[in-house]
Amino acid sequence: MRSLLPSYRVGMSQEITIGMLVPLSGPAASWGEPGLNGCRIWEDWLNTAGGALIAGRRYPVRIIAEDSGSTPDQVLEAARKLVLSDKVALLMMLGGDTSAPLREFLNAHKVLASTLLPTDLSPDMRTLIAPSEVHPVYNVTAVAWLARTRPDLKRIALCSQRDSFGLPSLATYRAALRAAELALAAEVQYPPDQTDVAAIVDPMLAANPDVLCWCTSYTPLVHAMTEYAHLQGFRGTILSCTMDQYDRLIARTSPDFMEGTVFQFPDFDDPALTEKAFFFNQPSLFYSEYQRRFPGTWSAVSWEYAAILDIWHAAVEKVGALGAASVMAAMKQMGSVSHAFGPAQWWGESLFGIDNALVGDWPVVRITEGKAQVVSFESIPDWLAQHESLLIEEMSDLGQIWHQRFGRNTNNTPTSARGLVL
Repeated sequence: MRSLLPSYRVGMSQEITIGMLVPLSGPAASWGEPGLNGCRIWEDWLNTAGGALIAGRRYPVRIIAEDSGSTPDQVLEAARKLVLSDKVALLMMLGGDTSAPLREFLNAHKVLASTLLPTDLSPDMRTLIAPSEVHPVYNVTAVAWLARTRPDLKRIALCSQRDSFGLPSLATYRAALRAAELALAAEVQYPPDQTDVAAIVDPMLAANPDVLCWCTSYTPLVHAMTEYAHLQGFRGTILSCTMDQYDRLIARTSPDFMEGTVFQFPDFDDPALTEKAFFFNQPSLFYSEYQRRFPGTWSAVSWEYAAILDIWHAAVEKVGALGAASVMAAMKQMGSVSHAFGPAQWWGESLFGIDNALVGDWPVVRITEGKAQVVSFESIPDWLAQHESLLIEEMSDLGQIWHQRFGRNTNNTPTSARGLVL
């Protein structure tokens, strides 16, 4: 009789490998290494609990990381190692320009892969999903919240780098401003390697805006532009997709200057996250463990790859297999899928040609008395139900609809500017 029962032995010799192809160097490193740190916690917690349960047996999980912050040939070589040598069951990527060289390879090998940029999605990449972050669509939530709660803020100045992070973000903020009937005071597009902060910020300040919006600029430039605006005497509101290490900015500017800054990524000790069902229902414990093991490195992505792993793990255990098609089917058929901030739904066909992005509520975060606090959870599906056409129009204007992006090189796509192009 015992031989007929499933074995729940821990410590099986065979392990499940998961790959991370993320920037561990370069200007986007703050969106790579902190994510790996979070995954190390997830990996340790799952293995301590016995591993992944598949068809009655438990298997340990091992995460293998490679740097994507290099040349296309090096990125492809790293992907080949993870897929062909390490046999990863899931390949997690930041996405963007570095993932473009991998599309043919991932398709050929039918690899289940995830991205934090749903603009990577297309109907010819059936096994690429965006189940955690829906950058930049969630940026509409902060604009909608500001318009509702701060009617005195009328004029917004935008800036964005011209790459696969910046242009979709710029299009989204444009659409959000139109939906909220706010004025676009100035727009500056700059090359991704721009270091002349004054050239970006001075034209924005010259427009006398109420809000300076950094869109999805890389963390080093977000810090440099914020400090420059402070030195120039700006006294309005800062809006940004991310504000990693905001405590350092408070120290370098002033608490008064940073008060009221709005962005999209909370600290996970926020009481508003107590009821959110992920990371074993312990976001605060995850945050404290992260701070203990990796002090001073918390960023926007510290939790996002681990959130992907939560969704993947639930699908794997549901279907009892690791195959890409089976796990994808389980993800799509799990009913009400929960992502980090609650129930979500699969969406994306209108922009990406495929419903492989999870959208639900997303937090709006405000710095209050030196600490980031969630001030609202705003519904992305509700916003899309009213204003999706604006988003499609602005994405199309900047060449960011899926057939535009993958029909030609993004970096060489002509961009429609409504202001200064550096």
